[in-house]
Amino acid sequence: MYTDLIQSLPNVIAWTNLAALVIGVLAGIVVGAMPGLSATMAISVLVPFTFGLEPLVALGLMAGIYNGAMYGGAIPAVLLRIPGTPAAVATTFDGYPLAQRGEGGYALQVAVVSSAIGGVASAFALMLLAPPLSRVTLLFGPAEVFWVAVFGLCSIIFLLGGNIVKGLISACFGVFVSVIGSDPIFGNDRFTFDQLELLDGIHIVILLVGLYALPPVIDLLESPLKTDGGASEHLGTQPIWRTLPRMKGYWKTWLRSSLIGIWIGILPGAGGSMAAFMSYNEARRASKNPEEWGKGEGEGVAASETANNADTASALIPALTLGIPGTAVAAIMLGGLLIHGLQPGPMLFRNNPDIVFGFMWQFLFGAILLVFLGGSLATNSFAKLLKLPRPLLGSVIIILMLIGVYSIHGRMFDVYLMLGFGAIGYVMDKLKFPLPPVVLGLILGGFAEENLRLALRIGRGDWAVLFQNTTSLILVALTLAVITGPMIKKRLLKAKASNGKA
Repeated sequence: MYTDLIQSLPNVIAWTNLAALVIGVLAGIVVGAMPGLSATMAISVLVPFTFGLEPLVALGLMAGIYNGAMYGGAIPAVLLRIPGTPAAVATTFDGYPLAQRGEGGYALQVAVVSSAIGGVASAFALMLLAPPLSRVTLLFGPAEVFWVAVFGLCSIIFLLGGNIVKGLISACFGVFVSVIGSDPIFGNDRFTFDQLELLDGIHIVILLVGLYALPPVIDLLESPLKTDGGASEHLGTQPIWRTLPRMKGYWKTWLRSSLIGIWIGILPGAGGSMAAFMSYNEARRASKNPEEWGKGEGEGVAASETANNADTASALIPALTLGIPGTAVAAIMLGGLLIHGLQPGPMLFRNNPDIVFGFMWQFLFGAILLVFLGGSLATNSFAKLLKLPRPLLGSVIIILMLIGVYSIHGRMFDVYLMLGFGAIGYVMDKLKFPLPPVVLGLILGGFAEENLRLALRIGRGDWAVLFQNTTSLILVALTLAVITGPMIKKRLLKAKASNGKA
């Protein structure tokens, strides 16, 4: 089962793939260090530029950016108490107090070591769990694959948290976009509005760039960052090998936080923020001196940074094997796989083992590279990124977006479409509509339709074909559990609160 994993290693260590990984990690740290930017936005902007690249080079860039950005978010979190990424919020609790007393360099070194440990653990989880799961999913027929797609959509709607109705509307919008174009069987036009450019459907990259890249850039231009820069001037950075002995007591936190991060990463819709908060709370609860937490406890930085990096590769376990991404970044990466002709799911492991297993190695190497590329010298350099003028940065990103989208088909129609999706994404963001269900709706909508129609043709139009075997029934039961679980939990909590008042 793991022979393909070993055989893919020589391809990964080719110099072009390693160079892509190094560039990706450095770019990711830069992106993460800039408040307002995120790995999701960076990978969205990058995807159109990867068309002409070898798949492993493109995936190496994505894996590097993902790993680098998750650590980079800790830099402004520690120095300015402004999380560079949403997953770095918990890092501010103890990282900023450490910086205030002149130990910002130590806090960042705890962050980089913990990030590397979390990333390595996550990569091993991906390597160990994804291959056997893909073997199981190879047994699925069209009916089972249809239910997997429905389960994925329901998971991200009902488990994402927040308003379920808004999640449902977001997913329906994504499914609607997925059916635009010619009918794959009968060839009639669907929602093309007499536009020839829409006959082939909407390219996923156009939607990704518009939804995920444009809204944060508008925010970047709207709200200039105000900092006094005081903490970044006095980092107190020492060589990383000198600070390692001071971290030797953190091993239990690293282990616990890695497991929490991996588990949260596998759950659809949860993400690094939840992992970091859960890990921080558990580490504080297990600490011998919880009263010191929040005042500059290095173990607090270790807990949050380990967990928010441990969910990176693990989020790809359901994404690569079932086509269900665990996080928004994983959803973008699914889009990146699709534009290279790689369909996520069980057949990916059979048809392209060198690429999918090489992608796993790249996550492992990307996590290890964090220690070398995010060390003391680099930490001081990256801290200076906070002084870059944000309007200049936003303008450069917009130009890259326009060039990237135009280069897909060489037509302005795609640029206008991307700007339209950007406007929709901006409004959805302001109204607190979740964006991941839109992307998942686009990816899984067409996937579900194709397999539903195939199953019905096999069953000669009898809908009972969708419920004829045990696997389908298990998937239906899981889907119903995902739908009813949050409602039952809400009712139980309400009843418990009522009993408490009585």
